[in-house]
Amino acid sequence: MKIGIKGIRRVSAVVVTAGAVLTAGAFTAPAQAATLNTPTITAKGGFVMNNGTGTTLFTKAADTRLSTGSTTKIMTARVVLGQPNLNLDSKVTVQKAYSDYIVSKTASSAHLIVGDKVTVRQLLYGLMLPSGCDAAYALADKFGSGSTRAARVKSFIGKMNSTAKGLGLRNTHFDSFDGIGSGGNYSTPRDLTKIASNAMKYSTFRTVVKTKSTKQKVTTKSGGYRYMSWTNTNNLLGSYSGTIGVKTGSGPEAKYCLVFAATRGSKTVIGTVLASSSVANRTADAKKLMDYGFKK
Repeated sequence: MKIGIKGIRRVSAVVVTAGAVLTAGAFTAPAQAATLNTPTITAKGGFVMNNGTGTTLFTKAADTRLSTGSTTKIMTARVVLGQPNLNLDSKVTVQKAYSDYIVSKTASSAHLIVGDKVTVRQLLYGLMLPSGCDAAYALADKFGSGSTRAARVKSFIGKMNSTAKGLGLRNTHFDSFDGIGSGGNYSTPRDLTKIASNAMKYSTFRTVVKTKSTKQKVTTKSGGYRYMSWTNTNNLLGSYSGTIGVKTGSGPEAKYCLVFAATRGSKTVIGTVLASSSVANRTADAKKLMDYGFKK
């Protein structure tokens, strides 16, 4: 078959054009990638992943063991929600031991009142929104096994550790139900993110941690009722578009911690910053990492 001069020119033009496209693509792709700078954070450790795929998007000392503060309560909630035949509407009577504990530890509180009957669901709100250590104690006492409160608490903490092992986490250990331990409470940015990601599989957990504030009706000792109001300590809710959780933490050793998650379109990013230098900086750190995670 013969090809005329015009035909050859047309074929050559197609080849040249295709070559130009390939060449342009080779040069423009790296230029675009180079514009996405890896963020710098003040926190000692940080980790972000795509929650849908598990793909790692950012790491900084991601496997370094650090104190977790009240982000520990994510595992407290996860253990409760993992109980077989869980009845979220079952009631727990608030004991004096819970309020005594708050006073002795100068701990964050859900302001539970001795003698009130609160549901397990309400305790989860009291645990995760105002970071109530009294709510954490009540849940550990309710879901641990044993004939004494001390035995039940020890049993519950054992469940926290066995759950961590079940998730394949090698750098996590709990010695308390709320993060106020005796130095044996630690995790890593990667491990905490995985704990939160696993907890987010429970619809109740997702509902609780995305709630900015709630007003809950509880039964009093005398059979009447009162309302408990709780506000979420996670200031990303309402200040960062797409935020769906998860939990703040702080302490003398832990400094300022935050486990965070947000969804935009079909993508959810989830991550952790540990040992940031202030509330403002942990918030800024989290926003930087989520911005980066959504672009990557």
